[in-house]
Amino acid sequence: MTTGSVSLAKAMWRGFRGKCPNCGEGHMFGRFLKVADSCDHCGEELFHQRADDFPAYLVMVVVGHLVVPAILAIETAYAPPVWLQLAVWLPVTLFASLALLQPTKGAIVGLQWQLGMHGFEAAKLRREATEFAPVLVKDRRAA
Repeated sequence: MTTGSVSLAKAMWRGFRGKCPNCGEGHMFGRFLKVADSCDHCGEELFHQRADDFPAYLVMVVVGHLVVPAILAIETAYAPPVWLQLAVWLPVTLFASLALLQPTKGAIVGLQWQLGMHGFEAAKLRREATEFAPVLVKDRRAA
């Protein structure tokens, strides 16, 4: 377990990299899109996640907003044959979507973990308790 709090941005960045949002060391995924039941480094439970289809929707929005303007710009400027457009843009769309899918899912799991969503409430309460424990001990010594 880590000591200190993990910010939302840090938890999401760790998830984006495919690492445990708690320690940043263990692997989040057992397979391509299968989140591991727990971190192999710190033991943090990750099976509570409910990313569902949200990562896929985000990937479609991002890739669509990048690919469609590029297609339109190439079509307007050069007017290549349709077969060439398909031969270029279908693989670009496929590979961009596959490349972003796992990192996006990891970021969503990191978001859920840090906010204590779904089954992550207990982990959030444990983090908050360890975060405030030194403050309470220090106040007792002063009294």
